[in-house]
Amino acid sequence: MNLWEPIRPPGSLAARIADRIEELITAEQLRPGDRLPPERELATMLGVSRPSLREAIRSLAARGRLAVRHGQGVFVEEPATTKRLTSSLTSYEHDVDELFAMREVLEVPAAGWAAKNRTETGIEWLQDAYDRLVDATRGTVDWDELQRLDAAFHEAVVRVAGNRFLLRTLGVLNEIMVAGMETTLRMPGRLEKSAAEHARILEAIKDGDSRGAQAAARAHIRGAHAAARKFVEEQGEE
Repeated sequence: MNLWEPIRPPGSLAARIADRIEELITAEQLRPGDRLPPERELATMLGVSRPSLREAIRSLAARGRLAVRHGQGVFVEEPATTKRLTSSLTSYEHDVDELFAMREVLEVPAAGWAAKNRTETGIEWLQDAYDRLVDATRGTVDWDELQRLDAAFHEAVVRVAGNRFLLRTLGVLNEIMVAGMETTLRMPGRLEKSAAEHARILEAIKDGDSRGAQAAARAHIRGAHAAARKFVEEQGEE
């Protein structure tokens, strides 16, 4: 589907342009950090005048949906709710037990919902995230990239579950974990165990097995939690 189909009357042209962009953001066809096409190109694709497009962008920027960065372009902003959540959560210190307890609260039911709500497109997202993660374990491992792809797989599960607020919450939680500790996948044997656990989560969701997906997610999070606690203990002994 062409995201930037020409805008048709009736109604205020600037308002209709703004509505089109906002619809794409709501449907997650445009995501935070995405850059809009250059003004001249976007105006041509939408079949609108550049002044009308500028007015629509100003309106969306004023509402916090877009950010105009001079010399760089126009970008989709993080939702205000996500910013407030990030600010709230990062203003406190969190220990490992708290973080993994929150992961279990979020991700276990999400895996069950993903199994129930899966679509062909959703399974494609999840399979792609899984394949990228597996590919990153081959050869010389870039641990930072592996940690990012591991988080992306878990976020893909939540995306398939279909709850955008849960996805934003997990995204913030993952940011805190990435910033606060090294990946537990470095622990001896953990990489292989994690790969097998991810495979069980994926297969249960593909099979529509809600209980199996929840059980697999719970086992995976508890395994990662145990590895994280061991890592923290070993770091404290050094």
